[in-house]
Amino acid sequence: MKKENVKKLTTLAMFAAISVVLVTLIHFPLFPAMSVLEYDPADIPIFIATFLFGPGAGLLLTAVVSVIQGVTVSAQSGIIGICMHFVATGSYVLVAGFFYKRRHTTSGLIVSGVLGTLVMTVMMLLWNLILTPVFYGTPVQAVIPLLLPVILPFNLIKAGGNTILAIALFLLLFHRGILKRFYQDSLRA
Repeated sequence: MKKENVKKLTTLAMFAAISVVLVTLIHFPLFPAMSVLEYDPADIPIFIATFLFGPGAGLLLTAVVSVIQGVTVSAQSGIIGICMHFVATGSYVLVAGFFYKRRHTTSGLIVSGVLGTLVMTVMMLLWNLILTPVFYGTPVQAVIPLLLPVILPFNLIKAGGNTILAIALFLLLFHRGILKRFYQDSLRA
């Protein structure tokens, strides 16, 4: 295995560990009426890794973190929670990662974050219609009234907040030189 591949793999493992630690330490409901909809900052390291290494690495990291989180911290949501996390974060990293890969600028970073947030939110509206009835054993008609007042703002707040924090950290760490080497290596790949 090439030295660059080993470095990339160990860096991704570090981001996965940080993500799991963050969700373990920080999670709280945003809407008391739906306490299962919890904010957590676990996506921040995944977003940063996506900006560094691209959408493929971001999607791989999303899969690993979704499974680890789904069998530990969020075990009560089971396979449905794993799927929801993978679809939500996976849709973000694919859209944001591909866009940022084409526009490696600060404005490209911001636009990729906005696009990722919007796609993640739309995907979660659709997937909540599909999986929430299965998870709770309720009809789809019981979920529809929750889409605009609860599920939409929850996903915009969570994805938007994590995007703002990820971009701020990415830029801070990049301008301090901490991420520059990883970034330069990813541009060469």
